[in-house]
Amino acid sequence: MHSTDSPEQLTSHQAPDAVSVVGRVLDAIPFNRAHRLILLMVLLGAFFDVMEENALGAVGPALKSAWNISTPELAFLQTVTIGAMIIGKVVTGVIGDHKGRRFALAFNLGVYCLGALICALAPGYTVLAIGRFIVGIGLGGEIAAGMTMLSELVSTKYRGAVVASLNVGAGGFGNVVSFGFAAVVLGPLGNFFGGPENSWRWMFGLLVLPAVLVLAYRRFLPETPRYLASRGRIDEANGVLTRLANGRLKDTGAPVTPYIQSAGVATATVEKVRLSEVFHGVLLRRTSALAVISWMTFGAQVTVLVLMPTILVEQGYTITKSLAFTMVMNVGSLLGAAAATYAALHLPRRFVITVGAVAACLAALAFGFLATSPALVLILGALFQFFVLLLNSTIFAWAPELYPTRVRAFGTAMVAVQGNVAGAFVPIGAGLLFDSAGMVAVFVLIAVMYSVMAVASRFAPETHGRSLEDINSDATSDSTSQGV
Repeated sequence: MHSTDSPEQLTSHQAPDAVSVVGRVLDAIPFNRAHRLILLMVLLGAFFDVMEENALGAVGPALKSAWNISTPELAFLQTVTIGAMIIGKVVTGVIGDHKGRRFALAFNLGVYCLGALICALAPGYTVLAIGRFIVGIGLGGEIAAGMTMLSELVSTKYRGAVVASLNVGAGGFGNVVSFGFAAVVLGPLGNFFGGPENSWRWMFGLLVLPAVLVLAYRRFLPETPRYLASRGRIDEANGVLTRLANGRLKDTGAPVTPYIQSAGVATATVEKVRLSEVFHGVLLRRTSALAVISWMTFGAQVTVLVLMPTILVEQGYTITKSLAFTMVMNVGSLLGAAAATYAALHLPRRFVITVGAVAACLAALAFGFLATSPALVLILGALFQFFVLLLNSTIFAWAPELYPTRVRAFGTAMVAVQGNVAGAFVPIGAGLLFDSAGMVAVFVLIAVMYSVMAVASRFAPETHGRSLEDINSDATSDSTSQGV
């Protein structure tokens, strides 16, 4: 536990507002069965999110064959999905701060499952494009909403590790399993699912299964007590805290412990939500720093994911071997996400980002100049992916910590949006660079991006070992002075 006080001792007379009391109570509650179940439900949502995100690339060849569509038409479907993801992140950020974290998660899962079903049943290209747009809306906000929720439900000690572990399911297992799942559905089971003409439909259709999770969210996943307290819903916040302290998500009807005394104006104050806060004062500096960091690392990651098979083919490897090599390299991603979970528990965020960015820079240069044999391609490629996911997962932990409860969902979404924008545009420039100057030039560009990231990390505050309320005390003072 992070505090020596018992939860019963932490009532409102020890803190100036209800949200601060919630933070102290959560610090006194050990990580237990309830937390593990919440993490599992959110992690499964992120896992299926990545499965769906990778689905289009996996079914691309089958879809081109079945409908005789061109490569630009297939690429346009991906562009539609990415554009919708950007919109989805913004929408989810707004919903998360106005309607709650729990509602935002259920909304995202429901939307992207609807989109997947439309894709599975699409009679033609236009309807498929509409389905991919709806999928993108749901995909966009799922992980950002999960980051926000997890950051608000656990103690300061475990907060970073729990949020970073979300990427073990998403960027780690999700990326590896998604291509294996596609290989099985479209390969050995292809004839069972109707052959090349229809097996791609089943690929989309089977991913509707996460709809079952929507019911689980609504029945068992609690709203975060920090959000409830910020909205003046003191009795509900006390109820959730009681369930977390008891290690049970289901409401058993047990007496509710009044951790927060609702009497008194200070504890019942409803924090006003003004999303523009993230673009002013203290929060603007944090948003700008994390935006640069997110742009650099996610832009570099997507560039490598998109161009790696092409780069390897240009080096003389077959398409099949290049895809197999890329999949093996992604094992480094899984290990990197796991390492980030450990680092978030023990090391400062800025230290991990700075050292990781320098290491990723060196790994990119090593791959660009030294990856001349299959062994070096696999080793250096996996090493690079290790640092990429170490950095991305650390950003998962860092971003929601930098915003006060009233705008945490929107602020986190704004940081995440930069990754999508970078993922849409950086690979285009890198592709042009590859055609004109070759592989080495691309990895030199990536190395420069990670160097910029290392510098940008110095402009955001350190959060490791600090409560969310302590981290954002200056943001609260700043907003008060502006009349927010």
